[in-house]
Amino acid sequence: MATPSFVTPAEAVALLRPADSLAFTLGPGQPQALLHAMGERTDWEQLELAGALLLDLYAIFSAPNVHYRSGFFGPAERFLRDSGASIEFVPSDFRRFAPILEKEAPRVMALAGAMPDDDGNISLSLHAGATFGETMRAAADPERLVIVEVNEQYPRTFGLGDHPHAIHVDQVDAVVHGDRAPIALPDAPATEVEQAIAEHAAEHIADGATIQTGGVPSTVARILAEGDGGDYGVHSEMFTTGLMALHQSGKVTNTHKGQYEGYSITTFAAGAPELYPFLHENEAVRFLPVEVVNSPDVISRNRGMVMINGALKIDLWGQAVADTLGTQQFSGIGGHEDFTAASGLGLDDRSLMCLPSTVTVDGEVRSRIEPAFAAGTVVTTPRHQLDIVITEHGAAHLRGRTVRERAEALARVAHPDHRKDLLAAAAQLG
Repeated sequence: MATPSFVTPAEAVALLRPADSLAFTLGPGQPQALLHAMGERTDWEQLELAGALLLDLYAIFSAPNVHYRSGFFGPAERFLRDSGASIEFVPSDFRRFAPILEKEAPRVMALAGAMPDDDGNISLSLHAGATFGETMRAAADPERLVIVEVNEQYPRTFGLGDHPHAIHVDQVDAVVHGDRAPIALPDAPATEVEQAIAEHAAEHIADGATIQTGGVPSTVARILAEGDGGDYGVHSEMFTTGLMALHQSGKVTNTHKGQYEGYSITTFAAGAPELYPFLHENEAVRFLPVEVVNSPDVISRNRGMVMINGALKIDLWGQAVADTLGTQQFSGIGGHEDFTAASGLGLDDRSLMCLPSTVTVDGEVRSRIEPAFAAGTVVTTPRHQLDIVITEHGAAHLRGRTVRERAEALARVAHPDHRKDLLAAAAQLG
């Protein structure tokens, strides 16, 4: 392995070949200065990039001879697609990113972290995710490169047990000193509909429950922070501003989880600017690889697990669409399927699938609960995995019910303007 060197972003980019392959971390773990500097180079012959959930627009993804394979679309990916960039979606849940990376073995691994500590260890800061294993394989291979962008503004966070959540400078080929703040994802104020959904969801979270937040995370977490309950645990793919508020309220103890007791477990974090100082050297929050955090077997071993996720639409069979709009990729699978699948493996766990009852498309108000999906609809979650579906009109309990009973329960939480037709359709199922 070459002796590690501290270089400028441009010098790190110069280490790449005109025809090369590079993988980078998801969302908040992306090396911002490096990706921006890559856009200033113009001699690419065939550059293959792999990542997920861009949080900024980088010129490199629109450059000639550059192809981007993304495992999760955000606004930046949708913009690139609609602008004609060479971008394709790789269907995979977050947990399966790791074996995909191992199979593809990109020559360069790039990630962001905190400043090295006194022993030379670089905390991987906001992202453990699916890249650590492949990063370490690249570090051990003299034909491959590991580039880490370090930054004083990134919090130093910790792993747990066999998962160090850090890499030593001696294992890195090039260290870039970045100066961009972690990208903030502040929560928008909750609408009346979102507030109503969150209140219905909070009714299903008992004292001592272990919580995963997804679909309407911060609103539910803030309701819990302001409520009378407590003694909660956290086991969540994403650590959010709402979970920070729940911690700050004193309602998180992590004493009844059954595993990882004493710690809130996550695999990446993103939120408002104040989230990042909160996470800095906070020993109560631990970052583990996604193959651990999102494993349904691990999830189900938590006591009183309550998983909160969102969907775009659901049909009366109980199938859920969460990542596509028509034939267009909208987001990604992420941990949606893993956490939903864990529900039902224990009597005391619940999965809450949340969505507004209607959506307005081209001026027309449509029900998000449909009699049956049109041919060609891409289903994210199969019917047998749904437990409780929540709209602003209430909660439909599906677990253990017949096809007809499930359909009727779903119709009753639809918008009143659509309920009669849906109930009529539900009566035909069985």
